[in-house]
Amino acid sequence: MDDCLRACAVHSTKLVGSVDRRRVDLAEQLRRLLVLNATRATAAPAPAPAGAAARLKRAVKGAAAPSSPLDGDLLDALLAVANKALECGYDDELDLALVISDTVLEHRRNSRAGWRLRARLLEALGEETEAVAAYERYLELTEDDGFGVRAKVAGLRDAAEREAELLALLRRDCPRAGEFAGGPATDVLAEGLAAHDAGDWAEAEPRLVGALLALAAEGAPVRDRQELLDQYLDLRIAHEGGPAALGEVTALWAEQRRHRMRGPVADPTIGGARWLSLGEFRNLIAGKSVCLVANSGRVATSGMGAEIDAYDLVVRFNSYRVEPAHTGRRTDLHATIHKHGFNWDRQVTTRLVFGGVSGDWKYSLRNRLVPGAQTFLGDESLRWPVRNIGRLSAEEWPGIPTTGFNMLFLLDFLDVSPVLDLIGFDFYESGAYRVPEAMRLPITSVHEYTGERDWVMRRARHVTDLRISLR
Repeated sequence: MDDCLRACAVHSTKLVGSVDRRRVDLAEQLRRLLVLNATRATAAPAPAPAGAAARLKRAVKGAAAPSSPLDGDLLDALLAVANKALECGYDDELDLALVISDTVLEHRRNSRAGWRLRARLLEALGEETEAVAAYERYLELTEDDGFGVRAKVAGLRDAAEREAELLALLRRDCPRAGEFAGGPATDVLAEGLAAHDAGDWAEAEPRLVGALLALAAEGAPVRDRQELLDQYLDLRIAHEGGPAALGEVTALWAEQRRHRMRGPVADPTIGGARWLSLGEFRNLIAGKSVCLVANSGRVATSGMGAEIDAYDLVVRFNSYRVEPAHTGRRTDLHATIHKHGFNWDRQVTTRLVFGGVSGDWKYSLRNRLVPGAQTFLGDESLRWPVRNIGRLSAEEWPGIPTTGFNMLFLLDFLDVSPVLDLIGFDFYESGAYRVPEAMRLPITSVHEYTGERDWVMRRARHVTDLRISLR
């Protein structure tokens, strides 16, 4: 633990003056960690670990707990640093994430977040077999796959199968490749590139394919195999006059890349879900009484279940939890941020998925939507109501709007509900009430809770301890 914290302190000094947004975010998480741990000694810096990929292959069985256990606050802070380091993607940051991963799993061998971090780190390093094993360990420890890990595992496995088929096809198309598959991949590749530069494709191709086969036999990281595969296909396309000439080769290449990105999609129509535009959503809710139920500790003891179910439309958010006596039973509309998949498998009439970046939003829909779990699905006109419908810029509204505020803003903007009530909205003063898997997630600081509360209270017509009525 002490070595880990010293490594974090040393790394924070390396980021001073960085203009890389990802490293700036990492520096902020490191600052928070070091403030939290200000009472600990910060002696000589720990040396950076060597051989990250090799060390990660070592399965962590869990050593005996040390005398100073890893408490919840410190665990959350370390994981926040590791996640930002992983987002950076540079070797130094991956090494830092490795140190934290080792430390977390040494102290908390059954940490779900620790195993998911380990799996993501292995995947980033291209060690897919070990990544799948770590993801499966995470799945053994969780009941709610809110991060879409099962789809990720399926995608990695399918991608490996498609890659194997592709390599077998290349071996068949180029029989001489077997002559070079047993040599060192780097040497064979150099020979192939030299032959290509000399204009001798007949000698270049078997060596390039042989280098691909050698990398696969050596168990090289996926990113190395993919880089060489892309290079080979570029050269072959140029030689043969276009990708159409490659036929099945191109199809297998695209399929294995696609599965690594988002996993297989069994039902691209999402169970025949009907897409809703802004106008269609308005017509769907017009004239109906609506209540929005917060994921707050206050709701957990409200005793308002029957009253909630009496509304025409019940709206819940993100990782909502149902306890009928207090929260009610029904969920007609599930509003959720695109970044995680909690409750996406719960049957609802309408699901609205919010996201600030169109490409990321589309990626999440492809990965996380469950066919048959919703009848109606919001289209891109409903993707980010506060920004795209309300046109509130970052200057006018600096914080990232919460899911609840996006939903409430949309309903207030449409103004077609005779009753619009908020149940249990105290802006997390009473803590969070979520599905168990999401309870470890921190209440993020990127939102303007004070601004959202002020916006709500300016429009409130009637307020009680548990209910705020806007209509």
